[in-house]
Amino acid sequence: MGWVMMSERDFHRIEVLAQVDDGRLSVQNGANLLDVTRRQMFRLLKTYRTEGGAGIRHKARGKAPNNQIHDAKRDYAVALVKEKYEDFGPTLAAEMLAEHHGFKVSRETLRNWMQDAGLWLSRKQRRTFHQPRSRRECFGELIQIDGSDHRWFEDRADPCTLLVFIDDATSMLMELRFVPSESTFSYFEALESYLLKYGRPVAFYSDKHTVFRVAKPNQHMTGMTQFGRALAELNIEILCANSSQAKGRVERANRTLQDRLVKELRLAGVSSIEDGNVFLPGFIERYNAKFAKAPARSDNLHRALNIEPDRFSEVFCLRDKRHVTKDLMLKYDRKRIKLAVNDLTRSLAGTYVDVYELADGRIQVRAKGVALPYTIMNPERRITHAAITENKHLSAVLAHIKEEQDKAAPKPKVKPVSAKNGYVKNGRSPGRPSKLELHYAAKRAAAAQTGSES
Repeated sequence: MGWVMMSERDFHRIEVLAQVDDGRLSVQNGANLLDVTRRQMFRLLKTYRTEGGAGIRHKARGKAPNNQIHDAKRDYAVALVKEKYEDFGPTLAAEMLAEHHGFKVSRETLRNWMQDAGLWLSRKQRRTFHQPRSRRECFGELIQIDGSDHRWFEDRADPCTLLVFIDDATSMLMELRFVPSESTFSYFEALESYLLKYGRPVAFYSDKHTVFRVAKPNQHMTGMTQFGRALAELNIEILCANSSQAKGRVERANRTLQDRLVKELRLAGVSSIEDGNVFLPGFIERYNAKFAKAPARSDNLHRALNIEPDRFSEVFCLRDKRHVTKDLMLKYDRKRIKLAVNDLTRSLAGTYVDVYELADGRIQVRAKGVALPYTIMNPERRITHAAITENKHLSAVLAHIKEEQDKAAPKPKVKPVSAKNGYVKNGRSPGRPSKLELHYAAKRAAAAQTGSES
């Protein structure tokens, strides 16, 4: 007799049945060990005595399953996928095979076939491995920046965003600021505070948010954002990471802050952005004392400012160029701006001028650095139905829209069709005069005639 393949379960059954057959174990105890009934135990004993241990193993072992798909059908399906659906996923490829070729197969079966044929990689095989990056050696060499949207005040206030600046060499929190959402002006405000404290670092390291990077530069968009333009004037480099793992220092800090900072804000009773920004400096000192590391080198690569602080408003603003028409008009942010007529503006027709939008909402129009007087023709600003809103700005935009909708708007005057066609109502027609009206009219006429004769 040759080798017999069986499972651990079958082998355990044979051992118990052998002990029962030898009388070393009762039928009831054997049934309890195998977790079967007495009747089933007698059936197994009968099979064991007639066929031996080989009769106990499962009868389907070594046989092809009844629902097995023939190899020819498998090869046909794989050939179709290679020929027409090579870049399709298993789910879509299974749908195409059923719809266009009448070949029905489950997506998981097709997934296994495609993996065996090298047409598909499993999730484990597709996994990307991110190699750890060593810290920078010097303080101020690389500053990682990010915005973390979270319920920082839990149910005591609406969700908001925390802007985080962290030094790559030391893991020191350099700047924290609560803002309604990530925007250019919010980063300008945090950057100004950072520069006044530490000076200019060598570079900032961020994600690919539109504040830092133009997604699709073209002939009209050079690839430099307003934030990038401001850093270029300050001689600071901006680097964008390809993945969140690349700037893991600030991502891990965000995770820690979402735990520790939230609880400290709760204990301190802080429930607003304004109070939170007052609370943050003390928290930064405690955090850095606990988590900051010593740099590999003691050099501080922060540099002195290359502009006076009173000129920050000219740098931390939105700048754009606008064309001046023949009647000294230009458009900016859905506003029609008319330049005042003077000796300087007369020569600007047909040229481009610089428009500065400051953080407080004021607009300056400049030509060769000289501010020009102007008036705004339509100063009201509204959110249009077709306005494109980023996900990170959605909360702030919705809050602005709700504020505008809550304002009491004048009820529109609805004109009837006759009024739209030019009809003007003249009042009730006088009709035919009565005898009394004729009598008094005759008396007035006689009195008027008598007065004229005298």
